[in-house]
Amino acid sequence: TVNMAAVWQQILAQDARYNAYRLPGSPQFRTQYIRRRSQLLRENAKIDHDPLIRKQYLKVRGQILGQRYGTSLSEQGSQRSRSASKCSSRLNLDRESFDSQVGYGRGHRRYHSSGSGKFALPSPTEDGLVPTRAAEASRAMVGDKTLSENYAFAGMHHIFDQHSQAVMAVQFANDDKARLACCSLDGTLSVCQVIPEPATVLCVLKGHTSGVTDFSWSLSNDLIVSCSLDGTVRLWQVATGTCLRVVGDCDGAEIMACAFQPVNNNMIVTGNKKGFVHVLNFSTGKYVKGGSSKASGSVLTTTFDSGGKTLWIGDENGCVYSFAFDVGTGKLSRAQRLVVCEGHPITCISARSWMSREARDPSLLINCGANALCLYRKSRSQPSSPLVNRLQEYASRVSGVEGSLQLKRKFPIKQRNLRIRSGFCPLMSFRQGACVVSGSEDMCVYFFDVERASKPVVNKLQGHSAPVIDVSFNYDESLLASADSEGMVIVWKREQRS
Repeated sequence: TVNMAAVWQQILAQDARYNAYRLPGSPQFRTQYIRRRSQLLRENAKIDHDPLIRKQYLKVRGQILGQRYGTSLSEQGSQRSRSASKCSSRLNLDRESFDSQVGYGRGHRRYHSSGSGKFALPSPTEDGLVPTRAAEASRAMVGDKTLSENYAFAGMHHIFDQHSQAVMAVQFANDDKARLACCSLDGTLSVCQVIPEPATVLCVLKGHTSGVTDFSWSLSNDLIVSCSLDGTVRLWQVATGTCLRVVGDCDGAEIMACAFQPVNNNMIVTGNKKGFVHVLNFSTGKYVKGGSSKASGSVLTTTFDSGGKTLWIGDENGCVYSFAFDVGTGKLSRAQRLVVCEGHPITCISARSWMSREARDPSLLINCGANALCLYRKSRSQPSSPLVNRLQEYASRVSGVEGSLQLKRKFPIKQRNLRIRSGFCPLMSFRQGACVVSGSEDMCVYFFDVERASKPVVNKLQGHSAPVIDVSFNYDESLLASADSEGMVIVWKREQRS
């Protein structure tokens, strides 16, 4: 059954690569074709067939498709061709037009492969949690499987196509494996239920007058905050689909990123195209005095640590900034700056206190528009005398700075033109290795083992016919959602092994 599922996925990926050539002027037909093809292959995969026959079918079908469309696409060549020519035609998401819609430029480039800066990173033990081989509950959850086994997928659970333009963000609700939300450049957000089957769209949130660039679930999942190119932030009640409040950007700029403060959900952080980050109190509808700062360019991403005490933002010029966040007042202070890759946009930042029993250092995962997914970790300070340690601890409390970040790994993905996003796999794993997942402009979803020295790719999902912009796991990793630049969201189902 596992071999059948693998061959089935290869067949569907082959169809997806050629999908650009089927009626180029009718994207809705292409979406319907892939959806129906997925259904038929899923049903057929349940029937036992000789794997050799399936593989021969895959080979013959590739030859037929090559003859039919006058081209023979290798896996890599087809992705490059599709990315370069077809996928952006409908949405105008190529370099020039995407800059005008979502707003970041290239600028001067000078790659900093080993840059580091001071950051206030969460301590691995601030919540009293330390990874250990004896943690039976977590071990039971992930099982005694290799990373490759744990992130093997049986295929597509469902395909959503309610959005007509690029889906800029997709995210499962907090500690919820059933509800999924996404936002799109068509100006809407949608909330979906993926289990139990059949999956369905619960509601579509309408109100923004231009493309929606980002959103965030509240801690209790009853609210969603969204931001848009129309220069507004909106607060939505999920149960009713009602917009509770609309607040305009205080600089009159397009808003590129937003996030709930994880401890105090009355506070919202926004980043705009003019390079400002602001803290907004949604209870009063007013921006917080002392809650603003300036980056070197458009702010494209924002994220907090789990305790809400540190805020990170990334801008279009390749810089990451950290801020100490006062949870009570919303004031920002002690900004530090890290140049990841000068002139290349930072499109996503994810923070994690620790990832696995082998990777116990606080880490940042950063997408950079230079074909790179970068993993930074807090450097370990050398042991010193008790007096020096006490002085360093005091200095950290006063300044908010606890260690420095150093580049540990750089994973190759295709990212030059789009706001590609990534994330840590949600289970803090006690198995060997640790995994991260990212979208890519070559229409694939990549899984990387951050502890593997060579060949870090443990899985690659193929099925999209356009660049994959964002990815999101539900909390138990049973489902993965991926969204692309043509508005399609695929929910993948993880292979269940006994």
